[in-house]
Amino acid sequence: MAEGNRATQFLHTLIHSGLGAPLVVVMLLAMVVLPMPPFLLDIFFTFNITLALIILLVAVYAMRPMDFAVFPTVLLIATLLRLALNVASTRIVLLEGHTGTDAAGQVIESFGEFVVGGNYAVGLVVFIILVIINFVVVTKGAGRISEVSARFTLDAMPGKQMAIDADLNAGLIDQEEARRRREDVAAEADFYGSMDGASKFVRGDAVAGILITVLNVIGGLSIGMAQHGMAFGDAMQVYTLLTIGDGLVAQIPSLVLSSAAGIIVTRVNTSQNMGEQINTQMLSNPKVLGVVAGVIGGLGLIPGMPNTPFLLLASATGGTAWWLHKRSKEEEQIEVERVEQEQQKEVAAQQPNQELKELTWDDVPMVDPIGLEVGYRLIPLVDKNQGGELMGRIKGVRRKLSQELGFLIPPVHIRDNLDLSPTAYRISLMGVTVGETEIHPDREMAINPGQVFGEIEGIAGTDPAFGLDAVWITPEQREQAQSLGYTVVDPNTVIATHLSQVLNDHAHELLGHEEVQKLLDQLGKSAPKLVEDLVPKALPLGTVVKVLQSLLAEGIPIRDMRTIAETLAESAARVQDAGNLTALVRIGLGRMIIQKINGLKNELEVITLAPDLEQILLSSVQGSSEGGGGIEPMLAERLHRGLAESTNNLEMMGKPAVLLTAPPIRELLARFVKHGIPGLNVLSYNEIPDDKQLKIVATVGN
Repeated sequence: MAEGNRATQFLHTLIHSGLGAPLVVVMLLAMVVLPMPPFLLDIFFTFNITLALIILLVAVYAMRPMDFAVFPTVLLIATLLRLALNVASTRIVLLEGHTGTDAAGQVIESFGEFVVGGNYAVGLVVFIILVIINFVVVTKGAGRISEVSARFTLDAMPGKQMAIDADLNAGLIDQEEARRRREDVAAEADFYGSMDGASKFVRGDAVAGILITVLNVIGGLSIGMAQHGMAFGDAMQVYTLLTIGDGLVAQIPSLVLSSAAGIIVTRVNTSQNMGEQINTQMLSNPKVLGVVAGVIGGLGLIPGMPNTPFLLLASATGGTAWWLHKRSKEEEQIEVERVEQEQQKEVAAQQPNQELKELTWDDVPMVDPIGLEVGYRLIPLVDKNQGGELMGRIKGVRRKLSQELGFLIPPVHIRDNLDLSPTAYRISLMGVTVGETEIHPDREMAINPGQVFGEIEGIAGTDPAFGLDAVWITPEQREQAQSLGYTVVDPNTVIATHLSQVLNDHAHELLGHEEVQKLLDQLGKSAPKLVEDLVPKALPLGTVVKVLQSLLAEGIPIRDMRTIAETLAESAARVQDAGNLTALVRIGLGRMIIQKINGLKNELEVITLAPDLEQILLSSVQGSSEGGGGIEPMLAERLHRGLAESTNNLEMMGKPAVLLTAPPIRELLARFVKHGIPGLNVLSYNEIPDDKQLKIVATVGN
């Protein structure tokens, strides 16, 4: 026992020291160069068969191909081991074959005598059949699948990367998860590329097996008759049986490894191993087995047919079909009872008490700030017990938006609504519907980002978040769609992204007095004197709320509450109007605004108004009693057309569109372009930091 523990400890140390791979290479070279005794040859042949079976079972039980990413390397090592054994066994067969069929060890003798009955003609036919199966069927098919998989995997990489970026931008995953997914995509491409090359090793090994066998037979006959004086029949019997035994010992593990390669490259990424997939996908429908049982039973009743095996198999298949049907009925009954119990609980909860209570303010329901209503077919998406992931995605959306915008997004109240279409959902803010659409929960959405390399079959639709053209496809079409350039997302991501876009667009409606007070309380922990001087001494809380809402309405985060509060406190002595205060706060946040639009670039390309047009707008604003002003309809149409054209030109070049105006008319123009030209940012001269360079790329109104 102590010696066995020491051997195990030595093997463990050897593997973890990094010497295992070099020793394997040295061992393979030694097997090729140095003569081996028959006993040691038996051990290595048995180890070769064992290794092949281990590899096959690992491939069968792997959940997805990437769980066995080391397979191409293992396949190469196993192939080299088998070829080295062929060389070693060939040496012994040719040197000692004249002494009898046990010259090369008991394993080769057993395969030559027992497996093929000692008849070298039968053995030769069996060997040729195994080679044909391995070379023509399994290896060729696995190699073709590896080649196609490698090409489609590489073609699909851009689409997968875009899907990861979309999930990251929507707040569904964090940076660590995005990095892990990108590594998985790169590893998958490397794996299929390696499998494409490794399949060539298996194919070459099959060819080498044929050549080695032919050479062994010819060499054995020549050596037996010329050097040892054996008769042709005796030499043929001995050397052919040894050669066939040697070939079978090598070809059987080769066929097992080829089968493992075929299983790996034909697997689909699922959370089930191969046996579970076959059970759920082939044996889940009892009608299939029932029809098969009827056909086989009918054949068994035909006179002249082998009735016994047909009827036995028909009985077994029919019994299995009956058992599956009975089990499915029991599962359906259990599910019906569970649903009925839940409905009874809901009814009981909704029924009033026997004694009527006096109405109170508690009986008046409050409107949910954010609501999500789903049809009954979408309930599994939000039910964790049924594997729903939407709740977690929505939490990710709230977390990301809260960090980006600078205040806590209220919880999303999710409920089912039987008045909706079964596959529809509705998003509401303060009880008012702001988004509603239908999706296909059993499909995935392939979004056209603007440039794809072909069309894909499916149900035409539109991305509800950004209005892009999309196609609802089956999960099996995901790889094909990504290879064509589509961005593929699941129904959970569709709803979460739509919700994220709605909340981002309506963030100013979610910010109220309570939220602003919480922001001031948080700021008061680090700057208590600033908050004390601001509210209520300098400004009422309502004015601060209006300023922050105005910033959010124009897409400006309020994360930098210190700068906002300091600007308001400094300006409150001379300005009390919320609109003017917002303009002053924008100047204080100018650097952040420019960075959000243009990144870290020093040069900012802008659109300007012609001097006469700008003067007309200034006169309109100054002449308005309310300070808001308006734009004459004909002028508004001409202005809109010019701004839209300039904005489109910049967007086609991948550049942000910025309109630079005089401070008094910035707010007027911002309202004017908000819905008509949503991609255009309106800035005033005062909001540009001193270290930024301006470049006028277009002038509207000339």
